[in-house]
Amino acid sequence: MKALLVDDEELQLIRLENEVKKVIPSESECFCFVNPLQALEKTANEQIDIAFLDIEMPVINGIQLAKRLKEINPKINIIFVTAYNDYALSAYNLHASGYIVKPVNEDKIIQEIENLRYPIKIKATKSLQVKCFGNFEVSAGGVPLKFQYSKSKELFAYLIDREGAAININELNAVLWEEDHKSYLRNLIADIQATLKAVDAEDVFIKRRSECFVDVDKIDCDAYEYKKGNPDAIRMYRGEYMIQYSWPIFNAK
Repeated sequence: MKALLVDDEELQLIRLENEVKKVIPSESECFCFVNPLQALEKTANEQIDIAFLDIEMPVINGIQLAKRLKEINPKINIIFVTAYNDYALSAYNLHASGYIVKPVNEDKIIQEIENLRYPIKIKATKSLQVKCFGNFEVSAGGVPLKFQYSKSKELFAYLIDREGAAININELNAVLWEEDHKSYLRNLIADIQATLKAVDAEDVFIKRRSECFVDVDKIDCDAYEYKKGNPDAIRMYRGEYMIQYSWPIFNAK
């Protein structure tokens, strides 16, 4: 995520930056300016996802700056940050994403980011991309993986749910079936290994003696990002977690 912060009062800008950085992902970039014209120049070379703009500024005010930013990038999210309520109608007419009345704090920023007009997708950076919210899905490079057996996918879902903890064969058997199917379980493990190897992600799944687990450091997962406080993931959660299975319980705290 790339964020643009503009406020002609330096102390207010520092406060805004501190609060924004508490909320956005750690790998995000913040570009801070007291001069709105310099901020405008910056956007010519950067694809800005979200802009926090003070309104009362010299040279050009925040409303004027927002219009010019949207000419450059029509899908930029504009959040006005102001000490006044007088500009709410102008912000609405500009189809702004949000409106924060000073003083700025973390809760106000979270509320606005959770309701962006143009949601910011979590960018895939690792071997596998796993979606737990709604139906459970696994993909590599944006292409869904196709396991030979549906139970293979459920087994992998359970390991994802356990977040890297080593799970023994007896527990896996009990989750997937009421009866003893340990011999069939070996087929599922082999299916997972073959499916991941086909997309060069075999190192995500680890089998050691009578235990299995996943390497969470090689997985982009919406549920993991949620628990890290990633606002993009928080916004994506709608109370549904691996809904095709009967056993999952997502602890959203």
